Amino acid sequence: MMATACDWLADQQAEMVDCLQTLVDIDSNSYDKAGTDAVADVIVGWLEADGIAVTRTPRPDAGDILEARLEGDGSDASVGHVLMMGHRDTVFPTGTVAERGFTREGDTAFGPGVADMKSGLVLNIFVLRAIKRLAPLRFPVRALFTADEEIGSRDGTAFIREAASGARAVLNAEPGRISGNVVTGRKGGAAFLIEVTGKAAHSGVSHADGASAIEALARKIVKLHTLTDYDSGVTTNVGLIEGGVSRNTVAPRATAQLDTRFVTNEQRVHLLAAIETIIAEEEIPGTRATIRQTSGFLPMEPAMSEALFTRYRAQAEKLGFNVGGEFTGGCSDAGTTASLGIPTLCGTGPVGAKMHTDDEYCRLETLVLRAQAVAATIIDLAVEETMPA
Repeated sequence: MMATACDWLADQQAEMVDCLQTLVDIDSNSYDKAGTDAVADVIVGWLEADGIAVTRTPRPDAGDILEARLEGDGSDASVGHVLMMGHRDTVFPTGTVAERGFTREGDTAFGPGVADMKSGLVLNIFVLRAIKRLAPLRFPVRALFTADEEIGSRDGTAFIREAASGARAVLNAEPGRISGNVVTGRKGGAAFLIEVTGKAAHSGVSHADGASAIEALARKIVKLHTLTDYDSGVTTNVGLIEGGVSRNTVAPRATAQLDTRFVTNEQRVHLLAAIETIIAEEEIPGTRATIRQTSGFLPMEPAMSEALFTRYRAQAEKLGFNVGGEFTGGCSDAGTTASLGIPTLCGTGPVGAKMHTDDEYCRLETLVLRAQAVAATIIDLAVEETMPA
């Protein structure tokens, strides 16, 4: 079965590149529902043309959710399905494609989202198509295509949790590292909006009657930044601040946006508690602060990828390439599934780099090989009833 799948994929390089160009040449910013749904239309067409069932869940304020399913023969379904994941949205504003769409220089492709992660979408689609050509596996294989990962998966997380429930393994097709490695660990992160209110006063005539929201916020920022601990991997960063009315008015309001990163779920709990304590403190009489989480990703702790990575690496070696595992400070939806206790591997997509920039690129020669590795790993899971200890 592995040979059949890998042989079929070996002949798909040109079609995979064509599909990648099609997806890249559709603007699909996270806030562009029409764009992310246009990508969904194309994916549904490709999969249904190959006889693969797709469920589409309309969403009112975000891109629709797609879930493709190959049900298997049911003989091993009790142990759980395999889930592949990918997001259709990019960070690039609508109109970017008209300025700089898909281009190619030899085996390197450029364009908005070419690596993060439209090449990963193509990979998952072709892995599904390869497995569809085999006798049914002992368990279902599913693929989830969400549309708001770049803004924290605020709509998609609930669907990820539902799709991953009961899974034996999750493979997330974020771009492979420039080293060729996959991602075996990721930091979690949470973003917050801090709002401080005070009391306005004329800064020359009645300064003492005021209560500066800006000063109160500044004092909190100093305390928040002391929570950073590089040795443990915890960081806090206030990256944006706004406030005040005029230069000569004691500021009645101020806001800040806080970014946090952490390596483990335990760190997350302690960090958020410390932040709440700082926000609750009255820095200056007459001021008050509130905090609201605006987005967040759970960490992908390395222990949750170990067994699955061992299996993937063994298949990669059989295919003729060596692969390592890397830890990254960036977040992804893999943290959601790993935090559910499901073996999860990330960065299984084609190799790319310079994500979120005008120079983002994908190494096209890795499309087939990385798809073969994912397909072989899924098929290998069918050999045993459970993941190895």
